Parts: sequence; structure tokens; C-alpha cells
Amino acid sequence: MKRALLILVFILAGYQFGHAQFNPIAIENRIRPDSNAVGEVHLNFYNFNYVRDYEYSNQFHDGYTLYGTQLQPELVYYAHPNLAIVAGAYIRKDFGDNGVHDSKPLFALKYHKKDLSLIFGSLEGGIHHGYIEQLWDFERQITDPIQYGTQLIIEKEKWKLDAWIAWQKQIYTPSPVKEEIIGGLTAERLLWQNNGWKLSLPLQFLVYHKGGQTDTLKSVPLLTMGNGATGLKLHKEIGGNVQEIFTDNYLVGYKDFSPTKIQAFQGGYGLWFNAGANTKWGSIVASYWKGNNFQTIKGMPLYESVSSTLYDAGYKEKSRSILLLRYAYQHELLPHLYLDVRVEPHVDLGTSRTEQLQFQGSFFLTYKQDFRLFKIKQ
Repeated sequence: MKRALLILVFILAGYQFGHAQFNPIAIENRIRPDSNAVGEVHLNFYNFNYVRDYEYSNQFHDGYTLYGTQLQPELVYYAHPNLAIVAGAYIRKDFGDNGVHDSKPLFALKYHKKDLSLIFGSLEGGIHHGYIEQLWDFERQITDPIQYGTQLIIEKEKWKLDAWIAWQKQIYTPSPVKEEIIGGLTAERLLWQNNGWKLSLPLQFLVYHKGGQTDTLKSVPLLTMGNGATGLKLHKEIGGNVQEIFTDNYLVGYKDFSPTKIQAFQGGYGLWFNAGANTKWGSIVASYWKGNNFQTIKGMPLYESVSSTLYDAGYKEKSRSILLLRYAYQHELLPHLYLDVRVEPHVDLGTSRTEQLQFQGSFFLTYKQDFRLFKIKQ
């Protein structure tokens, strides 16, 4: 009876209000060629401040807090109306940790013409790809936001595409470790649009390979894994206090393509149902996840069938059922300064041990602005 009431509450709340993923635009940091700034050098300053707290006590996702700040200053030379050259640095400082937690150089060539962008170097990666959280955990915006590789982005009126490949571990002969490569694509096609209604077909794919031919670990088998998702998205513009209502639903898959199978499961799938609304008071989303033998490459561990937690690593539940009701308030406090507050409770219906209300909360403050420094004489 208790479980039935919980399901009913979440479903009804979702159809009255709810969104599969909150709008990430305020946190994104995109740099593109600008025909009005040819010959100019700009400073693109990006600062992402975060508090992300997991009040979890389950067997699939550890409970912990991430608290700190990121700086990403970049010099941008607009060499041509269709070309920007970018050089900068990424710096992460976790509060309570001595020194800088992580730092990386950033270099990129960015070509843009009409609806096509080609990027070589540091990519518009992570949350910019637009994956659902079973394929790409939002937390990676904090822990692993930088990707290096090649990216093709096409943005047309009725369809869009983001195809990319990133090198995670380069090896040199002879190498004591294996090389690591990841890549994928996200795409969406508008199928129908009328009187504020939009029906679209999303497609997402991610593949990871760990191998190489010049490493000394010949006794360690190659690893190749894939995740994919597709479904239907239906949105309706309302206006007024309730700006939009929608339902985004996906069939999610996992497959182990390795020649030698060492994963707990060789294949699996899940269903990801969402219903929600964006309002003047914020966004609210009701979601339901039903997973079977599902494993993820870069997604949120909460949805997996195999645990990687500190004390329960290797624990398996073939079937996972999770209900979520989440709220986000996103607002531009000042020009270039963005607030994002999220409360995301969930109920795991899988076992009696985990059938309890748990939640995570996030507080993000992002500042991003472009400063013109000088112009180079041609």
C-alpha cells in the first residue's frame, strides 16, 4: 500500500508540473568565431562555484559533498570570421583541500560557418553534449569537465547533431597502461510542430574503449562498452506563470562489445520516463527509472545494476526501480551572474533496505563574461 501511494503521488505530481533534465545553459561555456571581432583578442572569463551534497545511504551511490570553485580564463584570438584560436587554463579548488585539486591547459581551434562548427583541442564537452544522466552524470561538470579531441556540431532548424571523440589516456611505447578513448553523438530531429506543440526524436550514443597495441599488459583483456538512448519528447508552450509543460521518455541500452567478457552483465536496458513543467517559480520534474542489468560508462551510478561504492563494490541487483521528484530554481541575479539551486529526492523501490526517501541538493553560482582586450593591426 505504501509503495502504491508513493507511485501515485510521483506520477500525479509529474503530470501537473515536472523535466527530464534541467536547463544547463547558464552553466555552459561556449566560444565561437565572431565576424564582428576579427583581429581582436578577448578574455573569456568563466567561474563555476558549486556545492553538491548527496545525503545517500544506499548500495549504489556513496554519500558525500563536493564544495569548491572552478576558474577557466581563456584568451581568444578571432583570426577570421570563421575561425577562433583559444588558449587558457582550467583550475579547480576544492574547499577544505590544501592547494589546487586539479589544473589543465586549454587549447582549441574553432571553425564555424552557418550551422556547422568544428572544434579541435579542448571540446565543448560534458554537459554541453546534452546526454541524459544515465549516460552522462552531471557531477562530471565538477569532477571531470575537460575533454580533448575533435567535435562536429550541426545546428539546423529541424535537427541538431553533436558528434565527438576524446582521448582520455595517451600511451607511448612501451606503455605500462592501456590507452583509453571515448566518443559518441547526440542528435535530435523535430518530427512535428503546431500551435506551440513540439514532438521530437532524440538519439544518443556513447562508446568507450580501453586497449592499444603498444602496452605491456597483454594479459589484461581489451574493454569496449557502449551506451545508447532514444525515445520521444513532447513539449507544449503555455505562457504566463507556467511557461512550458512536457514529457521526455527514453529507452536506454547497455552492451559489452569486448572480445573477452569480464563485466557483470553483457547487456542490459532501462526505461526513463519524465513529465514536467517550467514555471516562473522554477522547474519541477517527476521521473521513473526501471533498469535491468544496466551498466553505464559515464552516467550516474545510482541507476546501475552493479555497485561501485566504497563498501558495496560488486553488489548486484538485476532489476532497479527508482522514483524521483526534483525541483530547480534558476535565475540570472545580475548580468553575467547565474544562480542554480536544486533539490532532488528519490525513492529506491528495489529492496526493503533501500526503500526510503533520500535526496541530493545542489547550489551553483556561475559567472561568465567576455572582455575585449585589444585589436591586432593587420
